[in-house]
Amino acid sequence: MMKVIVASANPAKIRAVSAAFEQIFTAKAVEYRGQACESGVAAQPMDSDETLRGALNRLQAVAAAVPGADYYVALEAGLDGDSSFAWVVIAHQGKLSKSRSASVPLPPAALMALQQGEELGDVMDRMFAQQNVKQQGGAIAMLTNHLLTRAGVYQQAIILAMIPFMQPALFPPHT
Repeated sequence: MMKVIVASANPAKIRAVSAAFEQIFTAKAVEYRGQACESGVAAQPMDSDETLRGALNRLQAVAAAVPGADYYVALEAGLDGDSSFAWVVIAHQGKLSKSRSASVPLPPAALMALQQGEELGDVMDRMFAQQNVKQQGGAIAMLTNHLLTRAGVYQQAIILAMIPFMQPALFPPHT
């Protein structure tokens, strides 16, 4: 059985990983496990570099905490200008791949709250009178009237990050 460890206990992130891997590995039995770990960056990363650093830190932490998995997947959401997005980083057999999710334009009031130190999930909870949006459809669902979800958008980025593992002949090891 293939073992996939997700560097998060967030159900939306675990759902995204399992949905992506089930699309890729249709005939394999896969065990998924979420493992909460620290990003080593701000709770709300404010730019792409900090967001990528958070994903890489989570990946390193989860690989150290749970050795022996076939794949390790870390997702870190953050800001890039006036939009929210996520970095996806995947490790497999000593190789690393990464991809970005789609960008979600944020309302000016949300951006102001983020710049004052709030997290996007909390801001969306308040703006839409919801609870725990970040573990459900996320800001993406709220802002798109549920046409898209956080897990669905992340699923696409996970599949894109898997390309080097799906097409290994096209991505030779670095020498």
